[in-house]
Amino acid sequence: MYVHIGENILVRTSDIITILDKQTVESSPISKEFLERKKAMTNGKSSSYKSIVITKDTIYFSPIASNTLKKRTVQLTVQEY
Repeated sequence: MYVHIGENILVRTSDIITILDKQTVESSPISKEFLERKKAMTNGKSSSYKSIVITKDTIYFSPIASNTLKKRTVQLTVQEY
């Protein structure tokens, strides 16, 4: 299954490693360092984002809140079974 994360981007739910909200990323020096090191892997507009979706291959900046994305992935997972 796929989840829509904004900006016409669909991500396979099995590829998602984690979804982080903007406040968590901005308050953590470790998260900031991780994103700086992985800058070549990023996709989406990093200027106006509400959450970050980290997958196996790419880091997506999403304009959708992390709680909303979580609900979408949980609903899809329940529907699969």
